[in-house]
Amino acid sequence: MQSRLLEVLVCPKCLVELALENPQAGDEDEIDSGTLSCTRCAAVYPIVNGIPRFVTSENYASSFGYQWNLFRAEQIDSINGLQHSRERFYTESDWSPEWMKGKWILDAGCGAGRFLDVVSTAGAEVVGIDISNAVDAAKENLKGRKNVHFVQASIYELPFRTGSMDGCYCIGVIQHTPDPEKSVKSLPRVLKEGGRLLVTIYPRNRWTMLYSKYWVRPITRRMDQRVLLKTIQGVMPVVFPVTEVLFRLPVLGRVFMFMIPVANYVNIKELSRDQRYRWALLDTFDMLSPQYDSPQRQQDVEAYLAETGIEDVRRTTRYALSLVGRKAAAAASGSHG
Repeated sequence: MQSRLLEVLVCPKCLVELALENPQAGDEDEIDSGTLSCTRCAAVYPIVNGIPRFVTSENYASSFGYQWNLFRAEQIDSINGLQHSRERFYTESDWSPEWMKGKWILDAGCGAGRFLDVVSTAGAEVVGIDISNAVDAAKENLKGRKNVHFVQASIYELPFRTGSMDGCYCIGVIQHTPDPEKSVKSLPRVLKEGGRLLVTIYPRNRWTMLYSKYWVRPITRRMDQRVLLKTIQGVMPVVFPVTEVLFRLPVLGRVFMFMIPVANYVNIKELSRDQRYRWALLDTFDMLSPQYDSPQRQQDVEAYLAETGIEDVRRTTRYALSLVGRKAAAAASGSHG
């Protein structure tokens, strides 16, 4: 943990200052261990492996911790040599590297750090949080980057000062939380006036819940994570070659993608066949293992954002439900600051 992270950290329960106690220095002048104590409620939070821990790792998102520590480097552009995460981030956010340079940016639900990798190259001070121990995978992927910070915390109790962030993005996370509305509404508090927000959520329309993954999820989300992964690994040598053919068919390909719960990205040209196979294992597990998967309607998310002082909301992509907006000035947003 870099000491300057303390500038934005507060107790997640009462939002007051934290005192650093018994710090032990690690490599590269980082604080490797110690405790953070609330100056009001006396709550104590450990720093383990250089990461402040405001939650335990045993929670509803444990499957993501398992997944991202196992497939740690798979989707990191700087490791796999691709530009897919970079292109996705800039398409969905409509932010520029120039705007982000020198600003404090929050990644709410960072996983193994695929978008932290992108944002950090723009020169932002970027903080990645995750409720699972995926933050450990992210730290390993991005070790040595002084402008990247890691915190294990819940999206419902963000341990950051009100108005401390210039920007916040939350990509592919909201639908996997117990209460998507509460999750969306938790984010604007940490933004400065005029701060930018991006949320990307699985979209819901009249056909969404007929998608094949929702047929099998009542079973797979209750399976032991290791058993589920071994099952996917066992069937993938058979189903992957089949989807290689079926998913490429004109018109019918989209029908088969809807009917077969396998994530084979045949339309991502930059992926080699071996990369597509590994991503198929990763994202098929990602589809079937989470405890929660609740796609959202655009009008509902827009209403949540409006209630929390986010204005100028617009959708940036056709396929994903990616909404961007900015934090209104205090005079316009009433008590939302």
